[in-house]
Amino acid sequence: MTMPETRAPWPARDALRITGVRAIVTAPGGVPLVVVRIDTSEPGLYGLGCATFTQRFHAVAAAVERHLAPMVIGRHPADIEDIGRMLHFSSYWRGGPVHNNALSGIDQALWDIAGKRLGVPVYELLGGRVRAAAAVYTGARGGGIEESVERAAALAEQGYRYLRLQSASPGLGAYGADGAAGGYPGSPYPDGWDVGHYLRTAPRLFARAREVLGDEINLLHDAHNRLTPKEAVVLARSLEPYRLFFLEDPLAPEYFDRLPEVRAAAPVPIASGELVASVTDAARLITSGSVDYLRLHVSAVGGLTPVRKLAALCELTGVRTAWHGPPDVSPVGAAANITLDVTSSAFGIQEQHVYPETVDEVFPGTLRAVDGYITPSDRPGWGIDLDERAARRYPPRTHLHERWAARVRRPDGGIEAP
Repeated sequence: MTMPETRAPWPARDALRITGVRAIVTAPGGVPLVVVRIDTSEPGLYGLGCATFTQRFHAVAAAVERHLAPMVIGRHPADIEDIGRMLHFSSYWRGGPVHNNALSGIDQALWDIAGKRLGVPVYELLGGRVRAAAAVYTGARGGGIEESVERAAALAEQGYRYLRLQSASPGLGAYGADGAAGGYPGSPYPDGWDVGHYLRTAPRLFARAREVLGDEINLLHDAHNRLTPKEAVVLARSLEPYRLFFLEDPLAPEYFDRLPEVRAAAPVPIASGELVASVTDAARLITSGSVDYLRLHVSAVGGLTPVRKLAALCELTGVRTAWHGPPDVSPVGAAANITLDVTSSAFGIQEQHVYPETVDEVFPGTLRAVDGYITPSDRPGWGIDLDERAARRYPPRTHLHERWAARVRRPDGGIEAP
């Protein structure tokens, strides 16, 4: 039995209607990406939105096609705000990355349609640009301190002025750089990750980086949600001499109520929010004094519509934005990030992932950095397309992240936050 059309309680000003909603899952760069396509009654007019929750892509695709699509078909695509609120409340239990990524795919696709209808990029619909391009940071990682710093120097030569440094540690559980098995022989779990070793070696990485790179390069570091509040303060204070642009995600979301005290005690700026999965929780990070930089996975909180409101809240409170931009953000989502960056005065920095060429094959128009900056596309909508025939050549694989996360443990065998 199909669901009857959900109609707005006001007349549409024209006959344009949503006729189809689909989730497309592809992995041209090896990481599963979820993109929503919304078709309309106007031939050739469709929109694309990023719904990537790579660890649970089957669930997101099912939420889009089995639960949300029937509520959207028949609506006018211009009703972006109402459609988003309707879908948000439709699940009764709100929030969570599966539902919010599904919402994001629809939300961003509707913005894409809006831009295409008017023949303008989405940034013009948000009031236009306040900057020409977004400065980006990228990662320099290596098997040891010297290799990480060498890679950082090579990236600086390419024009990057913001670099996130990560270095391997013994065992297989290091974040941001590949470790080596058997790092702790004689322990219950020889492949483990040791927080004491990490806290001792991280300052050495940045001391060496300053020696080689000088003072003009902005340095960043990601603790990846693994520290206790006290450990986070110890790390932040040990990194003070090296003048970090920010320290990223020092605490797991279970400890976010302690972020204000960590930020108050830390002599370096704190960036957090990557694992936030609701607009409400993101707003609390801003208003509670928890962060200097808000780092959201934009699709995990519902897409462009809610996040542009969070950006406005950042503008009013002195918080900067630094949207999450890893391999598991599709080029469509990356274009949405850049649109937010160039339309908000709260912009701080943008994380960039350098996609392999296979991604350009599937997503024509994928944005690339030039001299450390990404400029938004001037084409209508996001300026990104999706070649579905090419997408089918790169089917996704399940459990890529899960297999890694399951082995992130301390040397005593205790499971660790990945």
